[in-house]
Amino acid sequence: MAAWSPAAAAPLLRGIRGPPLVHCAQRMFASQTEGELKVTRILKEKFPGATAIKVTDISGGCGAMYEIQIESEEFKEKRTVQQHQMVNQALKEEIKGMHGLRIFTSVPKH
Repeated sequence: MAAWSPAAAAPLLRGIRGPPLVHCAQRMFASQTEGELKVTRILKEKFPGATAIKVTDISGGCGAMYEIQIESEEFKEKRTVQQHQMVNQALKEEIKGMHGLRIFTSVPKH
């Protein structure tokens, strides 16, 4: 088997600007991905009293892994594991297609 070389890869990479891995991982941060919007919409439906919801696709835009930050009164007097279980339950169908999920929950400070 021949060794990889930039010259051999050139036809495959034609039209890609910048290093290929960087190009693949880039995404526009001005707007949310479809996956981020979908997860945000579901969380807003399941936690209507939430004062803050932020969903970030941390997989480079492919939807494999998300970071969720949610602040809601519904988490008051619940342990962190219970708060996370509530978020997992809200997203149970979407989680089936994910590789990972980071959840950060909090109660609003008055």
